[in-house]
Amino acid sequence: MRSPKDFFRPLALGAPQPVREIPFRPSRALHFFDPGNPKMAAKVPDLAGQVDVLVGNLEDAVPADRKEAARAGLVQIGKSTEFGQAQLWTRMNSLDSPWALDDLLTLVPEIGDKLDVVIVPKVEGAQDIHYVDRLLAQLEAKAGLQRPILVHAILETATGVANVEEIAAASPRMQGMSLGPADLAASRRMKTTRVGGGHPGYLVRTDPVGEDITVGRQTFQQDLWHYTVARMVDACAANGILPYYGPFGDIRDTVGCEDQFRNAFLLGCVGAWSLHPAQIKIAKKVFSPAPEDVAWARRVIREMGDGTGTVMIDGKMQDDATVKQCRVVAELADQLAARDPELAEAYAAAEKG
Repeated sequence: MRSPKDFFRPLALGAPQPVREIPFRPSRALHFFDPGNPKMAAKVPDLAGQVDVLVGNLEDAVPADRKEAARAGLVQIGKSTEFGQAQLWTRMNSLDSPWALDDLLTLVPEIGDKLDVVIVPKVEGAQDIHYVDRLLAQLEAKAGLQRPILVHAILETATGVANVEEIAAASPRMQGMSLGPADLAASRRMKTTRVGGGHPGYLVRTDPVGEDITVGRQTFQQDLWHYTVARMVDACAANGILPYYGPFGDIRDTVGCEDQFRNAFLLGCVGAWSLHPAQIKIAKKVFSPAPEDVAWARRVIREMGDGTGTVMIDGKMQDDATVKQCRVVAELADQLAARDPELAEAYAAAEKG
């Protein structure tokens, strides 16, 4: 077992010092693009001004015969694009693929100074993170990088979910985790072919209202992913990293997408994947606290004073626990408003009331 004293020491001579705290940067929409697709690549400079995170996708959505072109495209984009406040991430190929090693061997030397986070698919345990951790340290040292590239894990297998706590604690590089519902559904042998979201067959039904048990009974669709998201959120919170909802595959169903993203936001997620520009606006809206909620949170904080005791506000009791909840909302609003002038204006207007 590695000594806790060594946890924050670089894993290679000359590698940058590991971070002791994951810096919070807005990451409401993780927008995926295929860097080997010329049309998508041409849109990257414009998208950099619209999203918090751009993710150059090298994995499942890229056909096998285009893997090298996608990798080369990401290098070109990284070198030629000014990202401003947007972050550049990549989803590398899975560790059991023939492309994973070349992804890291190419990207770190070429654009490691631009790359903020590497997303590792299908993580099953701490051993997967340890492998990437050591390799990144060696490559960072060789390239002379001054800051470490962070690591993000996708929960896409039953084994990964079973080991979610050890994955979250595996390395100082761990930035966060995302739900990978499609591969996870296959791994669990779930009987759904949807990518994220609910399922009309996964429901509860109200009790019978008469002799005929088929009449007058309402049904309510349930969330297939509630357990996994809640467990992921707990593991991330316990280890100081960030949880994300993954993809919502039905691009046309913007209403269902917004509902699913909001469920994740209320549970503690800080962002979600965006597979289409239509989902960027949804993610930015949902993962930003509503102006009226921010105004209420700030009112509670003001009236609670030092945060101890209790006060009554509009007939509702507030105490130290509720002021802590309100600080979560207010602090997130401040962090997002510092980047988003329109959001800052909306928050200010709501407070004036």
